[in-house]
Amino acid sequence: MARRAVANPGQTYLVENYHPGLGEGELKVMVARIRDAVAEMTRDGLSIRQVRSTIVPADESFLCLINATSEQLIRDAYARAGISFERISPALSEEDQTPEGES
Repeated sequence: MARRAVANPGQTYLVENYHPGLGEGELKVMVARIRDAVAEMTRDGLSIRQVRSTIVPADESFLCLINATSEQLIRDAYARAGISFERISPALSEEDQTPEGES
C-alpha cells in the first residue's frame, strides 16, 4: 500500500544542473524527466514536490526548486530520471523569511 503524500513537504532545495553542449530543447526534456520522476514519487506517497524550474540556455544549464522532507528524496528523483546534477543546497523562499523585528 502506498504511503500518503504530504501536501507541503518540509524543506526547499535548489538543484543546480550544468550540461555543456546541450541546447534548449534537450534541457527541456531533462526538466520534464525530473518533473515526471518527482510526480511518480509523489504518487507513491513520498513527500516531494517540484516547485519550479528555470532553464538558462546560454549557460547550458537549469535550476530546479524542489520541496522535500530530505535531500535523499531529491537524489532518488534524479536517479529515477537518469540525470546528473552538480549541487543540492537548502534554500529559503522570500515567503519563508520573517521581516526583521518580527517573530
